[in-house]
Amino acid sequence: MGEFGHVYKEQYAVALFNSVRFEIEGGGGPQSQLLHRKNPLEDHSIFSGGLFQYLEGNKKWRNRFVFVADSYNVSFYENKVAHERGLHPRGTINCAGYKALTSMEEYLDLVSTSLPGVKAKVGSGPFVKGATQFPLILWHPYARHHYFCVLTEKEQTKWHAVLQDCVRHSNNGLSEECRVQTPAFTDAVRLYRQAQGHYGTWDMMCGGPPQILANLVMETLYPELRNLIGPRLKGKMQQRQRNWMLISEAVYKQVLSQTQAQYEALVQACEVETPRLDAALRTDMDQIITSKEHVSGKIRALVLPRAEQLLRRSVQPYVSSILEALMEPTSTGFSEVRDVFFRELVEVSKNTLNGGGKDKLGEHMEKISMLAFHPVKMQSCYEKVEQLSLEGLQQRFDVSSPSVFVQRAQILMREQMDNAVYTFEQLLHQSLEEKDQRGEDLCKTIQCCQDRVLKKYDYDSSTVRKKFFREALLQIIIPYMLKQLAPSCHPDFPPFQEMIFEDFSQFILVENMFEEVVLQSVTKDIMMAVKEAAVQKRHNLYRDSMILTNSDPNLHLLGESPSVDWATQFGGGDEEPDKTPEGCGRSKWQRRQVVSMIKLDGMGPLPYESCLEVPGEDFIPEEGEDFIPEEGEDFIPEEGEDFIPEEGEMMEEEEEVGTTLMEAEPKTPTELDLK
Repeated sequence: MGEFGHVYKEQYAVALFNSVRFEIEGGGGPQSQLLHRKNPLEDHSIFSGGLFQYLEGNKKWRNRFVFVADSYNVSFYENKVAHERGLHPRGTINCAGYKALTSMEEYLDLVSTSLPGVKAKVGSGPFVKGATQFPLILWHPYARHHYFCVLTEKEQTKWHAVLQDCVRHSNNGLSEECRVQTPAFTDAVRLYRQAQGHYGTWDMMCGGPPQILANLVMETLYPELRNLIGPRLKGKMQQRQRNWMLISEAVYKQVLSQTQAQYEALVQACEVETPRLDAALRTDMDQIITSKEHVSGKIRALVLPRAEQLLRRSVQPYVSSILEALMEPTSTGFSEVRDVFFRELVEVSKNTLNGGGKDKLGEHMEKISMLAFHPVKMQSCYEKVEQLSLEGLQQRFDVSSPSVFVQRAQILMREQMDNAVYTFEQLLHQSLEEKDQRGEDLCKTIQCCQDRVLKKYDYDSSTVRKKFFREALLQIIIPYMLKQLAPSCHPDFPPFQEMIFEDFSQFILVENMFEEVVLQSVTKDIMMAVKEAAVQKRHNLYRDSMILTNSDPNLHLLGESPSVDWATQFGGGDEEPDKTPEGCGRSKWQRRQVVSMIKLDGMGPLPYESCLEVPGEDFIPEEGEDFIPEEGEDFIPEEGEDFIPEEGEMMEEEEEVGTTLMEAEPKTPTELDLK
């Protein structure tokens, strides 16, 4: 962390320079045609329902009420009543870095990679079998694994889509609104890894900065611990795997707690220096830019010929094939977004025509409003881009996995869907306010708004995809070129640093200018490849100049309006009115839910309200272990009342389940068999 802290402070000054320069000189790109909603999930949650959770402390399954808030954190409670009363959850999972799995075979394959030479077999592992044949597993390379199961395939499909969305959202990177901290942090991580010899994409760049830093530490520490401790683990294969997972989890928790504290101290130290750095930049900006351009010209003269030679020999022949591999599944996914949006609006028109006017319309629009955040309805879109494969190119350009690009494309698809839905809402609401419409007139208005939005979606999705393709190509090609050029170029850098005035040296770094030169060398080829695809209208890509910016100024005035509350204005749905004082919004357990509750065919609500009940004796997980059901009523504590464990049950077991990654006390290696 000490070495990383030094790199971060250097990159913080550079990022501040770039931010102030952009502020002074201005800049921008094509303007979006669709409106953008500022807080789309306000007063909404994603999903909730019952799951069976495996408790490692006593090796039994318990029913939990699971709630997924708008933060996409997964919280589990004793039961639904405990959640509605506002009691603290038994545990909360931040899904960053996890994988959501639905098969024990896939899970055991991943577990087998953790300890070389210890091969798991189907039917064995940390626990023998699930309580049902429909498991849901959250796997992480370092942190605790979480095991759930449900009763039906329908439940499994819906929950899996929700958990995948939680992972996708948590892996979405850092906020671009932080114009200094985010680029400083990402550049520092990249440069630190490059100094360790790790170039190329990194699929553990997910979560918040403390989690990313913990992953950075574990990247080096994990193999060392495995080589040191792995051979000393004794016992049966599944016990060795379980013990290793416990050690990994304990180490990861300790690392995470330390990176949290050290990152906060690092940010605070940089913020203290910000006013001084900002004043120096604004005073000497012209001189700093002149100095940078002078030194950059010298570096360009050295690096550019070598970069162009490498580009012609080892990169240009592959640009078109990389682009095609990216374009096909991504464009298919965006087309599916358009189709899903279109189908939902057609359904609205049909139901409105048959169901009688605005009252029915409000009910349908309340559901469509959250279409982009409905992981089940969006699943067909997400599956299209999951076909993305860089096989054959992955090894050449050191791409760890295509998941980095898949998840980014899926997030962009969700954003475009929400922009389209929000724009349609605003246009339709404006039309409904202007005059009273029913029947065919209302359907014609819906059709008009729909056509208008689809045209704008075609333009915006093209612009977004082109930007995505350019960024993805750079992510693939630039690390490869840096790795090839660094050994021959780095020895020539010291004289360049001496050319920079000492007062400006914190804002101008030779390493950054070297990367900028390499970036410039390849940018032209990438821009031309994407532009050629747009000119040929391949995969429905268009030239940005085809639609002028500010072509629809009246629409953008609507963007300042708040989101339409269809339920309140037109009677959409059966939600209870907001009873919170002073109109301060719904509490988290009263929010409208994006995904509807699961209803089993031929059954009422799930009967397993108690956290002590399991489906039945046939589903007992441990072989040779008899299950004795607890008797008596469930204890549900009132607010402010301490939880009282059942007789003979250790409190530690419940505490183990009910902790987050940051809060749980790690098990010490002394508890394990390390002979």
